[in-house]
Amino acid sequence: MNQVLSADAAMARAIECARLGLGKTFPNPIVGAVITSATGEFISEGFHQGADHAEVVAINAAKNIPAGVIIYVTLEPCNHQGKTPPCTQAIIAAGIKKVVYAVGDPNPIAAGGGEYLRASGIDVEQGLLESEAAFDNRAWITKISKERPRITWKIASTMDGKVAAADGTSKWITSELARADVAVLRSQADAIVTSTATVKADNPLLTSKGAGKNPVRLVMGGSEIASSAQILNADAETIAIKSRDLQELITLAQARGFNQLLIESGPTLGTALLKAGLIDEVVLYQAPTFFGSGTPSISDLGVATISERLDFEIADVEVIGADLKITLIKSANQEEGGR
Repeated sequence: MNQVLSADAAMARAIECARLGLGKTFPNPIVGAVITSATGEFISEGFHQGADHAEVVAINAAKNIPAGVIIYVTLEPCNHQGKTPPCTQAIIAAGIKKVVYAVGDPNPIAAGGGEYLRASGIDVEQGLLESEAAFDNRAWITKISKERPRITWKIASTMDGKVAAADGTSKWITSELARADVAVLRSQADAIVTSTATVKADNPLLTSKGAGKNPVRLVMGGSEIASSAQILNADAETIAIKSRDLQELITLAQARGFNQLLIESGPTLGTALLKAGLIDEVVLYQAPTFFGSGTPSISDLGVATISERLDFEIADVEVIGADLKITLIKSANQEEGGR
C-alpha cells in the first residue's frame, strides 16, 4: 500500500482494520491502528484479534519507523499491564512522536493512556472520527457502560411480520444470500442464544458456516433436547441454561466476558428480553412475501397505548438479494427511560 493518507483517511482505515477483529477479542474491545510518516505515507497497520494489541501489531509490521511518524488508533492506547504490557510503553519505545485516537477508553482500569503519552512528550490528539469508531465498538462500550454484553436480536420475517406459516413451517422465509449474511453476523458475535423450543422445532446448527469463527451456543429452557440435536455437535461449544431466568443468561455472559450476544430464537425468548429492556439492537431481515396468518415475530409486549411503545432508531437499511435488512438501535429516549 504505497499511498499518502490524510488524517481522516488514516483513521478510516484503522476503523476498517478494527472491524476485522469482531467476534475475536472478547473480553477486550476491537481496535485498529495505522502508522504513517509525518507527511502521511502509509507505513503499516494492524488490528487486535485476541493477542497483541493493535498498536503493537502495527509497530511490529513496520519494517522501519522513521522519525516523526504518526499512529492512528481507534481507541485510546491502554496504560495498564494486563495479558500484555501497556501499549503506551510500546509506542514510546518505538519512537512514535504523535498519537491520534478516536475514542477515549471508558474502562477505568485501562484509561489514562493519552495523558501518560502527553506527559512523556508525545503529541496526542483525541476525537478524530470518534462517532464512527464508537459505533463499530458499540458491543464492548455497551458492556463497559451497562456491565452486561450488548444483545442483538436477529429476526427473519415476511413483510407482514410473520416468522412461521400457520402450520409452523418457517424454512426458508428469506433468501440464501440473506442467510449467508446471517452467518457473518454469527461470526462477529461471541455467543448465540436460542431456546429449547427453537432447537426442537428447527434443529439448527447455529454456526458461521465458514464465514469466520463459530460462536459459543447457549440454549435456554427447562426441557431436554435430543442428544442427536445438531447444536450439540463438536463445531462449537454449547452450554445449556436449564432455566428461563434471564438473569442467569446475563450472569453467565458476564462470567465469560462476552461483548455481544446474538439472539436467534422464536418470539417467546426475544419478546421476554425486549420487555426486560435487554435488547439493544434488532437486525430484521424481511422477505418480500406475505403469510397473512401465522406466527408473529414479536409476542405481546403489554403495550396498551401508543405512549407505551418501545422505540428504536433505524441505523442502516440494505437490500440483500431479494430481501431487506434493517438494523435498529434502541432509541436514546428508551435508554433514558430505563426500558
